[in-house]
Amino acid sequence: MNSRIKYLVVTSSTCVMLVLVLGTVLGRSASSDRPYPQLGVYTEVLHRIKSEYVEEPDMKSVTLGALNGLLESVDPFASYLNADQYKDYLKNKDAHKAGVGMVLAKKFGFVGIVGVTPGSPAAKAGLSTNDMLETINGVATRDMPLAYAALLLEGDAGSNVELTVVRVRRPEPQKIKLTRAAIVYPAVTQKMMADNIGYIQPSTLAPGKVKEVAAAVELLQKQGAQKLILDLRNCAVGEPQDGIALANLFLAKGEIAYLQGQKVPRQDFEADAAKDITTLPLVVITNRGTAAGAEIAAAALMDDKRAELVGERTYGDASLRKAVTMEDGGAIILSVAKYYSPGGKAIQDVGVTPETVMSEPEAQVELDENDEPLPVTPDQPEHKQEDPLLKKAIEIANGRKTA
Repeated sequence: MNSRIKYLVVTSSTCVMLVLVLGTVLGRSASSDRPYPQLGVYTEVLHRIKSEYVEEPDMKSVTLGALNGLLESVDPFASYLNADQYKDYLKNKDAHKAGVGMVLAKKFGFVGIVGVTPGSPAAKAGLSTNDMLETINGVATRDMPLAYAALLLEGDAGSNVELTVVRVRRPEPQKIKLTRAAIVYPAVTQKMMADNIGYIQPSTLAPGKVKEVAAAVELLQKQGAQKLILDLRNCAVGEPQDGIALANLFLAKGEIAYLQGQKVPRQDFEADAAKDITTLPLVVITNRGTAAGAEIAAAALMDDKRAELVGERTYGDASLRKAVTMEDGGAIILSVAKYYSPGGKAIQDVGVTPETVMSEPEAQVELDENDEPLPVTPDQPEHKQEDPLLKKAIEIANGRKTA
């Protein structure tokens, strides 16, 4: 397909998506008896493109782009799977294969990285939040279903997957080969710092990590900690329930979050005093890689005035997703309910913005003689880089009074 047709497909898909979204809004207000009058407009747009454009486009690609554009416009974590893709999805989604350690979302029609698991193949290659995957094994990710992209990244341990990546720091696409491996989630980090400040960093909220955080808090208190810093930067793995459990470690009362959707009745999650383990002053650090369960915890601790937040606005990923099957055997994987902060904000829509907003400096990446990033290895010496967010968190912690 030449560049002009590619441009047409992208532009037409976007236009059709906008027509559908606008038509939905106008149609709802215009007539309750005809809920989908915008389909007539959609059909006419397709007909005009097919019959009057200088070259006949690939209408299947235009339609697929419109469907995916429509889904992305309302839910960056949604996927449309045709019948064959949905069969593969059902067959492999619980196969527990090896992977590369990425959390994904759709951005501008392509597959973007929400976060990577520390120590994973993706992390060792230097991939990070907001990097984009242009291709997976030579297949373009534009209009690729998100759930299917995740399946393509999985496979047998030791097998390779080839990616073309557009990095935040380097806009020119790079070819990267990753070797799939079993993903091991790092242990929670804790240490005593100056001024009796206890520091805790869960890299993920994978199963069992909230218990590790609780053990770390108890250990630091025994060691004489008088204030705590909870570092949730780049914590993108973890279910909403794990975020609720994390918040409850620091809350004796109050609402942690609530879940609600168009067809999902409101469900409130209240703090259980029996699960609260500390009253020490708390500061929480977040960045753009903080997502999912970690966002729920951060929002609850801030809104309930239990902690002060410092850092960047979080990614925005906290919902209940399910597969809605279609008559042709395909499915739409869609957010059917969203988690809201105690203050009533939909976390997936707006993320969590700290009281003290600070940008995190970009990580320094070592380049080889071809100007390509060198892989990060466990035995590689650490580069001492100033951490302004942690420095600010310490300053805030020292200013908070013991309860």
